[in-house]
Amino acid sequence: MTLAGPAPALQRIVHIARPVLWVNTLGPGTVALWLAGTLWDWQALPLLLWLTLPFNLLIYGVNDVFDQDTDALNPRKGGVEGARIVSSEVRTIWAAVLATNVPFLVWFAVALPPAALAWIALYVLVFVFYSAPPLRFKARPFLDSLSNAAYALPLVFVAPALGAAPVWPAALGLMAWSVAKHAFDAVQDIEEDRAVAITTTAVRLGPRGTGLWSGAWWAVSTLCFALVSVPVAAVNALIAGWLVLSLLRDPRPGTGHRLYRWSIAFPYVAGAVAGVQLTVALYLGLYP
Repeated sequence: MTLAGPAPALQRIVHIARPVLWVNTLGPGTVALWLAGTLWDWQALPLLLWLTLPFNLLIYGVNDVFDQDTDALNPRKGGVEGARIVSSEVRTIWAAVLATNVPFLVWFAVALPPAALAWIALYVLVFVFYSAPPLRFKARPFLDSLSNAAYALPLVFVAPALGAAPVWPAALGLMAWSVAKHAFDAVQDIEEDRAVAITTTAVRLGPRGTGLWSGAWWAVSTLCFALVSVPVAAVNALIAGWLVLSLLRDPRPGTGHRLYRWSIAFPYVAGAVAGVQLTVALYLGLYP
């Protein structure tokens, strides 16, 4: 796909970066800021900006480059659920990933403490090698799902960047939540992944087994969240329970695709509950 002019090219880059999914990176970063005990800190601005287009372009741009064969067979690609790229776009995507990420990483190396930098480095490496060889976690059953625990790492590295300690029950809960959601969302792609010999957790376990796998991890996340916020844990349990039971009643990839829109909404709803609680508590001086 060839684009002429800066505006269409920028639109294409934003499309590849999947704006509807930015909540999965920006959300944990914002919650980490609030858990550090403040509604706003200008020191967090570079991190929060990085967690929008730049880092999501790294995640999904690299993914699209190495998943061209699978995406070509996937009818849901090409719209809001993900881009379908052509080989002529690969060089542009790599250039955009570097141009948007390297300046932030250089700044972090200068401005942030070593503890934050180590977690940021892990964050980047896990998501690059989720899609890229030789590790390519996404093609390794169970590792594909477990590697998505990295989505919780902003809860770990934003805190030391602001001179605070991570709230580990929240971080561990989000790690378990992310492991569950990755496998659950992959159910809809079982047939396409199987067609190109990619064995994901969902392919290995099948829809029913994946429902049980995700349900177990969502149960762990609920227990961890309960140590921080009982309302958030309750909302998490209700939504996760409904998703899992819906899949188990009709364990097919088509059911996974039907439920995907609700899975996308999941972090928005649970995050809103957490965010309202934290902001009100901070505003009223009830949170240290």
